[in-house]
Amino acid sequence: MKDGSAFLNDNAARIAQSMVDDAERLRVSVSTGPLGECLIDAGANVLGSIEAGLRMAEATMGGLGTLSTAMNFAAGKWPLNVEVRSSQPVLACLASQYAGWNLSSGKYFAMGSGPVRVLAHVEPLFSTLTYREKAAQSVIVLETATPPPAAVVEKVAAATGLAPENLTFIYAPTQSIAGCVQIVSRVLEVALHKANDLKFPLDNIVDGVGAAPIPAPHPDFLTAMGRTNDAIIYGGLVQLFVRGSASDARALAENMPSSASRDHGRPFAEVFKHFKGDFYAIDPLLFSPAEVIVTAIETGDTFRTGSRDLAMLETSLG
Repeated sequence: MKDGSAFLNDNAARIAQSMVDDAERLRVSVSTGPLGECLIDAGANVLGSIEAGLRMAEATMGGLGTLSTAMNFAAGKWPLNVEVRSSQPVLACLASQYAGWNLSSGKYFAMGSGPVRVLAHVEPLFSTLTYREKAAQSVIVLETATPPPAAVVEKVAAATGLAPENLTFIYAPTQSIAGCVQIVSRVLEVALHKANDLKFPLDNIVDGVGAAPIPAPHPDFLTAMGRTNDAIIYGGLVQLFVRGSASDARALAENMPSSASRDHGRPFAEVFKHFKGDFYAIDPLLFSPAEVIVTAIETGDTFRTGSRDLAMLETSLG
């Protein structure tokens, strides 16, 4: 895909507008912030919905992901899964969906995701991802219970060159229905990020699909965060279609599952407490799907490794 268009950002803007248009049905609220920015509350002071979470996830992927829910009757207590697929997985997941932009200010903490990151390209990841866009408007998704303060809006405006009135902030806390859904919808993104960490050539990843169970929201932040992470770590399944040799595909499959991590085997909330809330002390290999399938499209070989841990899901997801 060539640089220069506003492909991701225009797609996300259309999805955000659909949330505005369907606000009552989605149970979200829409308002204008003090600097003229559009604010969509999908779960902080509103009930929100599963569909609102799916729309948030679609916006974070710049419209390059197809999301749905499906019931897995063989899954035990948590049969409801979110399924996500993309035929542009690197752009959708890494250039757009990954929550890699620190938008904290004072006591306010939030990581920004969505196609706004392509416009700002301030993260180290964009030294690897060379794709760029120019856009007249953009969308930012925040995993938080409060709208962004003026300092954050100004930071985004300065980094992107866009006026605040051309920015839309969609936010929902982890404890909400929509927040829970949009986080679990990152199951494919987690696999792409892991592939990048493993130095697999991103240009060789041509298609991808993932699924993970949707846990019940919980009012306690740590419990809610633990459940959404465990849904992917112990319940996520991803299939990647890649170019290259069968040996490279096999190596990717063998090294990607969360079971390769030293911290695997305990609920994420317990791991988080053990490291005193320091994300960077947790083994990064843990942030992976439970089960991985890698298909080498040029050789016809498929490799499947890892396994979902239904017992852990029963313990963690409530």
